[in-house]
Amino acid sequence: MNRHKVQVRVRYGETDQMGVVYHGSYVPYFEIGRVEWLRDKGVSYKKLEESGIALPIVSMHLNYKKPARYDDLLTVTTILKKYSGVKIEFDCEICNENQELLTNAHFILVFVDTKNGKPIVPPRYILDILNN
Repeated sequence: MNRHKVQVRVRYGETDQMGVVYHGSYVPYFEIGRVEWLRDKGVSYKKLEESGIALPIVSMHLNYKKPARYDDLLTVTTILKKYSGVKIEFDCEICNENQELLTNAHFILVFVDTKNGKPIVPPRYILDILNN
């Protein structure tokens, strides 16, 4: 399955004085979603980096619909949208406990060799996951 959900509770430090989640705090929520999407497929991002492969973001587009607030329990949904060569694309969304869409996003990441910083085709075990 190319869809994964994970829950995240909004912490105080991620909000402004009104208890509303600061716009920059959403990017780490989406990162949690992508890392857990990989983990769900049997891939540890830590081990991926230890093997010399990184997945930097080269493009992201976020749409803020409604605010998240301090102590809300959020559901981050990560969906593999497309894979081609060295690029991988995800659509993501964050909903609150009432299933209201708060934020959605699209990310493009590139598999990169950490030694030389150049794009690479991922190893076979990653390709098998992406092509299933």
